[in-house]
Amino acid sequence: MRAVIVWNEQTDYAREVREWLDDFERTLGLGRIESIDPETREGSDFAAAYDVVEYPTILALDEDSGKVLASWRGTPLPQVDQVAYWV
Repeated sequence: MRAVIVWNEQTDYAREVREWLDDFERTLGLGRIESIDPETREGSDFAAAYDVVEYPTILALDEDSGKVLASWRGTPLPQVDQVAYWV
């Protein structure tokens, strides 16, 4: 499985996302969740493909099919263990 967070560094929620990502890495030792910036061309395409319209959004994806298995939109961000289950 693959976990992705779609967010932009130049926003008012950026600090919360950075702290959440640091918590995720430190608490679980699983490494970082893939970050995608919706302001880039690739990020915009990704957001359009998965119908992401609210940021930050975390998606748990099936690696083979790309199917969305779980998602969390906006703030507050989910508990670390809720996302870790899908990684």
